[in-house]
Amino acid sequence: MSPARRCSRTACGRPAVCTLTYVYADQTAVLGPLATYAEPHAYDLCEAHSERLSAPRGWEVLRLAADPAAQGPSSDDLLALADAVREAARPAPLPRVAPAAETGRETARRGHLRVLSSD
Repeated sequence: MSPARRCSRTACGRPAVCTLTYVYADQTAVLGPLATYAEPHAYDLCEAHSERLSAPRGWEVLRLAADPAAQGPSSDDLLALADAVREAARPAPLPRVAPAAETGRETARRGHLRVLSSD
């Protein structure tokens, strides 16, 4: 439950717990868990207003229960995030240049470094 999201009903200041959307083609009102982001064509409702929700005559109300297992990040999500961070932190391998493709002449060497002069 987000403290910044409030019930969309007039004069109701209670926190929103679910989101209501309409599917006009199917004449269906869908009441589900609170959406991740506030949408302009969706209505956030508090618990009291979501329980008393009624639809127009001939319409169906679908009530989707929140999955308690999907409330927070799972261990698989956290492991995938850690792997992505490790992959991003790994330096990219430097391209190997074949000696025949090199230009210039070696004039000095210090350890694994070479000094090349351009001809």
